[in-house]
Amino acid sequence: MSTPIRRTSARPSAAVLTPARQRREESRTGGSSARSTERAFLELQSRVGNRAATAAVQRARDSSGGRAAENGGAPAAARKNYRDRIAGLLDRFKKNLEPIDTFVKGFQTPANAAFTQQAATAANEGLKHSAAASGTSAASGNLLTEAAGTVVSGMDAYKNMKDARKHETGAGHHTAKKKARTKGADTVVGAAGSGSYSAAVAKEVTKIQKAADAAVASEASGIASASVGAIKGMRSAFRVGGAARKYRQVKKLGDPHLVHAGSLARLNESREHANWAAAEAYVALDAYWNHEGEGGRLELVSEAVDAAWEAMGEARDAAENLQRAERDIEKLSTVQGYARKKQLAKIGKETVGGGGESTKAAAGVVTAVAAGTVGLASNPVGWGLAGAGAGLVLGVTMYKALRAATKRYEEVHHPERWAPDGETPAEAASRGDSLKHALKFWKKVSKGERQAMAREIYALAAGPEISGSGRTTAEMRESARALLVALKSGPAKHKLEPEAWAESLNDPARSAGWIKEIAEQLASG
Repeated sequence: MSTPIRRTSARPSAAVLTPARQRREESRTGGSSARSTERAFLELQSRVGNRAATAAVQRARDSSGGRAAENGGAPAAARKNYRDRIAGLLDRFKKNLEPIDTFVKGFQTPANAAFTQQAATAANEGLKHSAAASGTSAASGNLLTEAAGTVVSGMDAYKNMKDARKHETGAGHHTAKKKARTKGADTVVGAAGSGSYSAAVAKEVTKIQKAADAAVASEASGIASASVGAIKGMRSAFRVGGAARKYRQVKKLGDPHLVHAGSLARLNESREHANWAAAEAYVALDAYWNHEGEGGRLELVSEAVDAAWEAMGEARDAAENLQRAERDIEKLSTVQGYARKKQLAKIGKETVGGGGESTKAAAGVVTAVAAGTVGLASNPVGWGLAGAGAGLVLGVTMYKALRAATKRYEEVHHPERWAPDGETPAEAASRGDSLKHALKFWKKVSKGERQAMAREIYALAAGPEISGSGRTTAEMRESARALLVALKSGPAKHKLEPEAWAESLNDPARSAGWIKEIAEQLASG
């Protein structure tokens, strides 16, 4: 990594000292050059992991100090709640560690498993110890990331539980309650994962020290890894089920063009009748205007002008209502298609990611069995399963990272694309600045496609008191509200009666909360 490290300890880690001692011993005993290359590679892995982790800590510390300086040293109570400050710092720290964690899980850990299997097959103690040192570094990095994420998830769960109790009902209550449940599950899974990585660290340390209970530690680590993998795999399966149910509910709503064909036909008929009435009014006007010799002609003409003017207004309104309905149908079709696409994408990601976790669980079982039967994890099946599982999980992680980076790029390079109606878009950033913003993986997209679709759904479902929603037809509004129910944002989820739920949609003060709620439901299963 290119980020400079200002404060690092001069004392080298155990993961670096051990391979160094092994190289000195092998230089005295005449170790082969091939083995030296393998051990050099493992040592490089350890050093990269240690330096990257130190850099992440330093960046998080510097960013925290910078924010404190910008606040001018004001008392903490006047700036922010301590809990929010700590949670923000930990979240930034975790996100700085995530790229390192991805590298470790996707490359270093499978490579360590391969070298461990090779060392066991060749009875090469030097390579075995080098792999154990690299494995200690990898598991320690995983443990640090998982522990930080667990604490952040726990704090988020607590905060959202308080928000849910504060709101009691409505969109704010449902959004907070759902987040509290999700973050609570993340906390439990993270705690289990931290325990698994702790067992992995203990396993590698016993190998380095050539402890007599190394096989027992390896077996325990395999069991812990299998348990966590199974839990994550089951959670992915539940998420796939939830996304599939939501997909079916949205699909049941049908094609808006077909559902509202009758409504469009009635509006078109009203427009034609209004046009005929306007034409007849103008014919009457001409007849009165051309009639001669009758008293009161000017009064009749004046009445005919008023009638023609009124008929033309009705014809214009009928045409505008038809055009508005046609646009709303297109919008409803677009947002329904987007909702289905989001659920299908979630099904795909959770299926692949859950399959990777299940494969890693199987690798843990093989590791535990091998440790209990032949001493240490020397079975090539365990290595293969670990690599396959890591590859699947890494693929999903890289896909998510690439998608997020693309969205961050578009957010600043094409701000007009998803800007709210009536709002002046921000000035577009240059390509270079947009690329820099795209690489800020710790930032979330705030003005993207999902937020724009949430605004469209709300505008269709809201009542006449909401700006821009006054001329939405009753049929269209009912269809949009049916979509909200399919997205799990209906009255029952908000603990409201249908009438109160409809009133909340028509309340301008709750618009922001509703848009946030819809955006969350579009992303979740």
